[in-house]
Amino acid sequence: MKKLALAGLMAVVGTAALASGYVEPMVEPEVVVAHSSSSVGGVVVPLLLLLLVAALAN
Repeated sequence: MKKLALAGLMAVVGTAALASGYVEPMVEPEVVVAHSSSSVGGVVVPLLLLLLVAALAN
């Protein structure tokens, strides 16, 4: 009798757990930070090198 009651209880608990249906998982969106660099940063180093070479050539 205990096994029958336990089986009935498990059947009720199992169906109650599945009764809610599918729930989509909540996924946080990834935050992408784009670092923008100015074009001046790529020009300064070659200009300094050019000035250094010109100064050494004199």
